[in-house]
Amino acid sequence: MPYTAPAPAVLDTMLEGIRYDAAGLIAAIAQQHDTGEVLMIAWMNAEALRETLQSGRVCYYSRSRKGLWRKGETSGQVQHLIQARLDCDSDAVLLEVDQIGVACHTGRRNCFYRAFTPEGLTELSKPLIDPAKLYHSHA
Repeated sequence: MPYTAPAPAVLDTMLEGIRYDAAGLIAAIAQQHDTGEVLMIAWMNAEALRETLQSGRVCYYSRSRKGLWRKGETSGQVQHLIQARLDCDSDAVLLEVDQIGVACHTGRRNCFYRAFTPEGLTELSKPLIDPAKLYHSHA
């Protein structure tokens, strides 16, 4: 089912109760809508959350770049919003998305590819795409 953006007045009302942290951010967990796979966690500021809910294309706030980060703008690995959910404390969002390609900058399907085991951190999956190719660089 395609995402339908709320009317501007409805969106404004919904966003009034969001509890951002001291830096003006809220945790955002991206989950593949049809499988339940947890893909990644990132941060959103008010502008990123509003843009995501208006456009249906997921936008985060990059703490390192100190600006909006539209998922897939450099890699092509876009997240299309299916549904957004707000937690009980209004301080975290769950984004049910349709992930195009890989979600992790390491070239893996998701960012949670290491498990804590008695032997130490164990890698659960290998990259599906070389990060240098993903971001068209030679790094």
